[in-house]
Amino acid sequence: MSDFPTDTPPGNVVTRRLLEQLRRHPKRVVFTEGEDLRILQAAALLVEHQAVAPILLGDRDRIRALAATHGVSLKFIHIIDPPKATDFALFCQRMENMARYRTLQVANPAEIVARPHYFGALMVQYGQADAIVSGNQSLPAAYYRALIQTIKPQPHVAKIFAVSLVLGTHLQHLGGDGLLFLADCGLIPNPTVEDLASIALETGKLARHFLGRPPHVALLSHSTKGSAATPDAKRMAAAAALAREQARCEFLEMEIEGELQADVALDPEAAEIKLPGADSRPPADVLVFPNLDAAHISLKLLQHVAGAQVYGRILLGLSRPAAHIPRTASVETIWGTAAAVAAEAIKFHLLYPDSDF
Repeated sequence: MSDFPTDTPPGNVVTRRLLEQLRRHPKRVVFTEGEDLRILQAAALLVEHQAVAPILLGDRDRIRALAATHGVSLKFIHIIDPPKATDFALFCQRMENMARYRTLQVANPAEIVARPHYFGALMVQYGQADAIVSGNQSLPAAYYRALIQTIKPQPHVAKIFAVSLVLGTHLQHLGGDGLLFLADCGLIPNPTVEDLASIALETGKLARHFLGRPPHVALLSHSTKGSAATPDAKRMAAAAALAREQARCEFLEMEIEGELQADVALDPEAAEIKLPGADSRPPADVLVFPNLDAAHISLKLLQHVAGAQVYGRILLGLSRPAAHIPRTASVETIWGTAAAVAAEAIKFHLLYPDSDF
């Protein structure tokens, strides 16, 4: 039996909202690194609350032994050992076909498909799972490579990027609902104006889906509305202008502003001082950072110093829902991330109407 209670909903206001959605629309989530106690515990918790049908990749005997040792129930948890799967030969053929039209160098398709990252990505691409979660035991590059080589990209998103959900109801000015969406926290080192505009729009769409209201998007800088005329500040201002124009053309419900300092974006009192005469504004829900260093450092400070709970990264720009978790992820982070990416799958066709999902 699992140690998780079933009488009280777990988590916080955000994850409870996700669980409510998923109980009505359960989704299948594949975890590519299933031989991990944290994954087993997170999967059991999702099953007990009838939110997700977990699929664990790995050696069946080792996973069962690990679960038995720690008293974790495997009820309704599907385990697949990729080389022994009934679809292994089919996936090998599809991988070989992909190599032809994507000009990939694939000497031995079976060797590649046997890798859990690739097998899980193929499951999602071909509809055998609704979302994928990985990264708890491997470096990000291996996982990202598998996704890029097997899952179709979104045609309107130039580059794949990552969004982290940061929850901190004990912290001041952390988004209108105590939830912040930070981007890009994982992939693009130095985004261009076009990259930043795309990040702002796509993250805004994701926030709209999770919050149920038009989000407030802020493109961050060391400058606020021309207070410093540096090239980086001008880049963020140009990206904000481009994102606003694209949002207007696409009839998207979101407020986009930039360039803004972080205190102006998050603290209404600071905004009143630094922007006299401006209309009062609520705290930003989405923070778009000028580069990967700024985003990643801010994320880690919020998590490890301020005590914020982080979920994700949710990867945007792919035609299927995917998430990356760090090797240091807690059970809370893992199951919350799985719930978030599964909830994204519920309305994926509405978030991305050009997808063939």
